[in-house]
Amino acid sequence: MTTVRIGRAEDLPEGEGRTFPVGGDMVAVFRLHNGAIRAVSAVCPHAGGPIADGLIDDDVVICPLHQHIFDLATGCSKTGQPPLRVYDVRVDDDGDLIVHTGALEAR
Repeated sequence: MTTVRIGRAEDLPEGEGRTFPVGGDMVAVFRLHNGAIRAVSAVCPHAGGPIADGLIDDDVVICPLHQHIFDLATGCSKTGQPPLRVYDVRVDDDGDLIVHTGALEAR
């Protein structure tokens, strides 16, 4: 697995998501209200909705197109859709967001 710096953690507002290119993938990265950072595939498997534009809480994201719900920790759908890919993401000591290019399997 390789790592990609995608930007400053401070530039990702609490309670919001942003989409970043990581390797050959588009990854939605979220800063949750509890301060945790999560990263999942940026495109809804149902109809290609922009996952980073969805509503979030501390556990799930809701796709803005058809309101499918995905667990942000596991990628699993709560509405019967295929899972999102989950990416390992962290904030390094310099405050940069780091995403690993190898996706974790839905858990």
